[in-house]
Amino acid sequence: MASKTTDENSGEVLHPRETTLLVGHAEAERTLLDAYRSGRIPHAWLIGGPRGIGKATLAYRLARFVLANADPAASEVRNAQSLALGPDHPVTRRVAAEAQGDLLVLERIINPQTGKLFTVIRVDEVRRTVSFFGSTAGEGGWRIAIVDSVDELNDAGANSLLKILEEPPPRTLLLLISHSAGRVLPTIRSRCRVLMLRPLSPEEVAHAAAAASGRAPDDPEIREAAAAADGSVARALSLLEGSALALRRRISEMLGALPAVDQRALHALGDMLGGTEPQTLSTFVQTVNSYLSSKLNDGPKDLTRMARLAAAWEKINTAASDVEEFNLERKPLVFSVFGLLADAARG
Repeated sequence: MASKTTDENSGEVLHPRETTLLVGHAEAERTLLDAYRSGRIPHAWLIGGPRGIGKATLAYRLARFVLANADPAASEVRNAQSLALGPDHPVTRRVAAEAQGDLLVLERIINPQTGKLFTVIRVDEVRRTVSFFGSTAGEGGWRIAIVDSVDELNDAGANSLLKILEEPPPRTLLLLISHSAGRVLPTIRSRCRVLMLRPLSPEEVAHAAAAASGRAPDDPEIREAAAAADGSVARALSLLEGSALALRRRISEMLGALPAVDQRALHALGDMLGGTEPQTLSTFVQTVNSYLSSKLNDGPKDLTRMARLAAAWEKINTAASDVEEFNLERKPLVFSVFGLLADAARG
């Protein structure tokens, strides 16, 4: 499901379908604009890159532009400097309200029995593309589908999508978002034009996070969150919520002391992560993963050391996923994680 992003004018945190602000990615935007006005735009795009950097925002930006400018040869398209569409444009309003008939969005939906999101995009959702692309297009003649994200398709859903990719109707655009484009099925990937987005710079993240929160880009907490966000605006915004930054500082201090482990500090951290608040667990896992990433990329390539760290990474993330999915106690996870990391640091 798409991460929320920001709107420059309102300062609110918005879903990508609602925002008119795209931070960074000017080169990728130019690639899409040039492809469209060439009159030979590929029918399918795989937009890849880390979570929270603006992939869905860019996909919605292209969709709005094409739906509002159906003729690639029109002067408005020829003279356009970007894919931007004003917030008061009728297409912008309809897309934001999920009332644009020529745009289909496939994403995980709420399971009515549990009240939580399904873990995958169900095949029944993907099959909607058959009737969608088979029906008559509206005012501009374009039909656009956004899949957010293709990583969340199960096998049946991927096969169903593949049928559309193999025989796309005229004036069709499929925009597939992926957080791990290298793992997308080769049969799907080969039928798409791949457009990879880079993580944003800390300065770009700070600008977007400041716009969202109403703070100045040089605010110390904005800069701290941007520096820790690994190029993701969504992650920076999550760190600015509540006590997430303070929690991250505490976890980082404990990670920096490894292989030494303070048992009382572990108990205190476990208490801080108690309950069911998703933000605290997310902050813990992201901080640990950032630590592991830095260790894997820091210093000489010791294969034995890297293997230990990689094994710890896999075990930690599997355990964290189980805690989240099955709503397990979090304190045992804290002790397990630091035990694994201490062992890896001693080896």
